[in-house]
Amino acid sequence: MTLVIASFLVLISLVQPAAERLHLPYTVLLAIVGVAVGAVSSFLLYTPLISTFDDIVAPVVNLPFSSSTFLGVFLPLLLFHAALDIDLREIAEDAAPILTLAILAVVAAAAAIGFGLSLVAVPLTVALLLGAIVATTDPAAVVAIFREVGAPPRLIRLVEGESLLNDAAAIVLFGLLLEMLTEGAHPSLAAGLLRFAEAFFGGILLGAVGGRLFGAILPYLGGSRTAEMTLSVALPYIVYVLGDEVLDVSGVVAVVGAGLTGGALARIRLLPANWHYLRQVWEQIGFWAGSLIFVTASTLVPRLLAGMAWHDLLLLAILIAAALASRVAVLFGILPLLSALRLSQKIGAAYKVAIAWGGLRGAVTLALALSVTENAQIDPGIKAIVAVLATGFVLFTLLVNGLSLRPVIRLLKLDRLSPLDAAVRDKVLALSLADVRDDVSRVAQEYAIPPAVASGVTENYDRRIDVLASSPDFEQAISDQDRIRIGLVALANQERRIILDHHAQRTVSGAAIERLLRNTNRILDAAKAEGRVGYNRAARALLEFSRGFRVATLLHRMVRRDGPLQRQISIRFETLLVRRLALDELARFAGSRLRALLGERVADLLGEMIVLRAAATARALDALRLQYPEHAAALERRFLNQSGLRLQISRYHDLYDEGLIGRELFEDLEREHAGARTLSAKLPPLDLGLQTEELIGSFDMFAGLAQAELKALVRLFRPRLLVPGELVLRKGQRGSEMFFISSGAVEVVLGGERVRLGSGDFFGEMALLSGRPRQADCAALGFCRVLVLSAADLNRFLDAYPGAKAEIDRIAQQRTRSDEERALLRRAS
Repeated sequence: MTLVIASFLVLISLVQPAAERLHLPYTVLLAIVGVAVGAVSSFLLYTPLISTFDDIVAPVVNLPFSSSTFLGVFLPLLLFHAALDIDLREIAEDAAPILTLAILAVVAAAAAIGFGLSLVAVPLTVALLLGAIVATTDPAAVVAIFREVGAPPRLIRLVEGESLLNDAAAIVLFGLLLEMLTEGAHPSLAAGLLRFAEAFFGGILLGAVGGRLFGAILPYLGGSRTAEMTLSVALPYIVYVLGDEVLDVSGVVAVVGAGLTGGALARIRLLPANWHYLRQVWEQIGFWAGSLIFVTASTLVPRLLAGMAWHDLLLLAILIAAALASRVAVLFGILPLLSALRLSQKIGAAYKVAIAWGGLRGAVTLALALSVTENAQIDPGIKAIVAVLATGFVLFTLLVNGLSLRPVIRLLKLDRLSPLDAAVRDKVLALSLADVRDDVSRVAQEYAIPPAVASGVTENYDRRIDVLASSPDFEQAISDQDRIRIGLVALANQERRIILDHHAQRTVSGAAIERLLRNTNRILDAAKAEGRVGYNRAARALLEFSRGFRVATLLHRMVRRDGPLQRQISIRFETLLVRRLALDELARFAGSRLRALLGERVADLLGEMIVLRAAATARALDALRLQYPEHAAALERRFLNQSGLRLQISRYHDLYDEGLIGRELFEDLEREHAGARTLSAKLPPLDLGLQTEELIGSFDMFAGLAQAELKALVRLFRPRLLVPGELVLRKGQRGSEMFFISSGAVEVVLGGERVRLGSGDFFGEMALLSGRPRQADCAALGFCRVLVLSAADLNRFLDAYPGAKAEIDRIAQQRTRSDEERALLRRAS
């Protein structure tokens, strides 16, 4: 077995570069080579002319592993890699058509093939089983061709998403039909559909839970790449076995669900370098798994086709026609209904033709067919039909569809950029070439290269720039609305890059980075979908308090649990701080890069939007500082310490690269830095337990009260929770209450002036004591806990404590005179 696998790996390493040189799809050439190897090996083994190579070719003809090895070892790796590499956000936009193609198209293909073959004396259950086997698609070759010719990203997403879930759905259906065939069970249609739904959606749920557990464990691995990679390899096998052997749901679907969910969480919870490493290693694992399962299955083709007769060609023709007809029916009959019901954006006819013709079959189909031939409970005649027709169908799709897919894509003009993308490309290319030309000239001067040599090089750039300048003018080719949308998408992507830089430098906690990335993705999606309106709405939503913050606040108020609120406040402060820093960088980006690309008018508009976002973020950040000043200062110190540590280790790297320090010293400094970074990563404590009596006693109006009087007064204050934006006082309103801010911040608007009050401040007391109408408006800046003293309670207190009444009246009169004097000075000035 070891020698066979090693030999196949050598073969794979040779086929890949050969496919690139011959401009053939890699999987198609690999299948051809695999079939050739299988045919030559069978000839050498069974021919009586020569026996020298029998010991060498025998393991190839009679593989030392069964279909269970394909399905239990290689398939989880193959599917998990494919799912891990797909961004859930992107395929979510086309969830309806992808699920339709992945589930409905599989059932339609199985039904069409089943009833088509049953008309020519193939038992219905066998024909349906065969339909499920050939319904699995192989995206590797299709996606590679689409990307090579420059097909639209949406087309690639549709094919990737469909093929991933398509395999899972087909294998679930295959398992149900195989059980019917071997056990003789004949459930009703309703029971069959219910069992399919349980297996499929139960697998999705299991995979989602597994993926979430994977994401929850990642932060506790200390950023170790090897540990993260090891855990990711264990995940698909765990959910696969749990699904198939324990929970009686589809293990294959569970692997797909785990890959999609785990990949979505890993993208934001792993350090960028670690995520890149994980993807690279999985790229290699996925390549090995896919190639090995394909080449080994291909070598079996001669054996599977051994009993083929002329009658089988008729059956194969019916199979091909039914499979293609069912796929076309779903694409052109069902997908338009999704668009009409507004469940999906419209999919053009060219996309549908490309998807229909790109339904190549491959290794999974051959593995399922092999598992049927190895099942001792199935009649040999049925095994022969399944083996011949499934293998013949795979060869047809690879040799006919696969080799003609490139011309079909070009014929459908799907390899061409839209006018908008072409105009953007020309503009970006012209700007880039101008920058490169200037850099080349500067390098020539720096290294004293003769001007004649330098001009010969820069003239090439000048000619290309002139050609681009002769294309349709960018300003005329693209409307302001399109340019604004392009700019907003660029700003959102740039904002994401800045946040990832902070993540890589570990200047911010993982929880804050996760929220920042999730919110930035929402801005990006809104900009793509709705342009300026969606971008502004999503940006405003970022400053609102999250559901977790509201729950944590209620826990603090009701059951006095401070931990969740401390965490939410820390996360909110960090997100606002990083967002403000990012917006400062975005303003510079809009003023330089976007101005050159999109023009002055659009760049100015985008710059104004960023300035407004920055101002709103700064106000929210200041409100938080006012609400929890000590905690805010501690978090800012932590941020600066993390930044300093990052600069410190960066300097160590420079010294090591320059050869000024050796490896041993560098590693010692790095270990020291790692220890300090771990200590600084801990959240600073948040003290929410304010001493109400001390704070009220420090207020000048109550400072002269005796201890007994102060205690009696404190008992009269009643707690109240203010929500963000709540109007507490309204100008002209009768003063019936005074307020003490226990935690939080409010803003008082008086004569056009805005004054912010925070923890420990009083407001509303003068209107209460004087009986005059309110002179200002006052609104909560965030969630605020205030203590309220009503006029009735205050009057009862003053009646009970005459000495306190005299002291409070004296202070009130002093403050009234001071307010009147300030008002006169303002009018005089």
